Amino acid sequence: MESLTDAHIDAEGRRHPVALNARIVSLVPSITELLFSLDLAEQVVGRTTFCIHPAGKVDGVRRIGGTKTVNFERLAALHPTHVIVNIDENRKEDVAALEALGAQVVVTHPKAPQDNLALYRLLGGIFGRGTQAQALGRAFRRELAATRTFKAGRVTRTVLYLIWRKPWMTVARDTYISRTLALAGWMTTPAHTTTRYPEISTDDPCWRQADAVLLSSEPYPFKDKHIEAIQALAGPRTAVRLIDGEMTSWYGSRAIRGLRYLRGFDISSSAQ
Repeated sequence: MESLTDAHIDAEGRRHPVALNARIVSLVPSITELLFSLDLAEQVVGRTTFCIHPAGKVDGVRRIGGTKTVNFERLAALHPTHVIVNIDENRKEDVAALEALGAQVVVTHPKAPQDNLALYRLLGGIFGRGTQAQALGRAFRRELAATRTFKAGRVTRTVLYLIWRKPWMTVARDTYISRTLALAGWMTTPAHTTTRYPEISTDDPCWRQADAVLLSSEPYPFKDKHIEAIQALAGPRTAVRLIDGEMTSWYGSRAIRGLRYLRGFDISSSAQ
């Protein structure tokens, strides 16, 4: 069994004591799902509008706005002891406002799939769910090992992963999404960029450099109707496929299913 002695230090370097009777507000959709996977459903008192998983089970949890549009009056009325945020998804000024309310703010920042192991330990350690955290860790390691074996037998492909249109936006290789795709042998383009989520023009060479263009279901909800226009930009030899963005960008317990999903996703076949 893994030690949980280092489990209480968050992404900002702050140590959080064990809190067995916490009242938790999650401002991160994937973490809301993770809290339920850690058997903390009864302690989750608030969530964002985008916290939709586990489907049905979150319906009774009070919504307090979006990830970047928090209703602080509604949040304060819940009297949370802990609020969980993410460096990429939530605003710095909101973190300061949350601290002013007297809640402990737990900051998360997974940068790669392997960081899920530390995330499980962090939340399992703070909220007294070490056993559940270790079980998730074992499940994640099994899927990670299977995905690495899967990658070893395949040719590396180049993919353009789109997250937005008007303007077109993609992901840099230092993002969680790109590192997740790399586990399956898909290297994102552009290879070098000065921003983590770069805009690309319609004549950018990465359209033609890619073996496939992957259209994420989030944050922009790409649909079948977008494929024809994107196919024209990428050229007839490039595959254009829809992909479930939750499986590539959500960390936490969803990442376990995400690795399995990638092993079953064929970028050379029809849209999935």
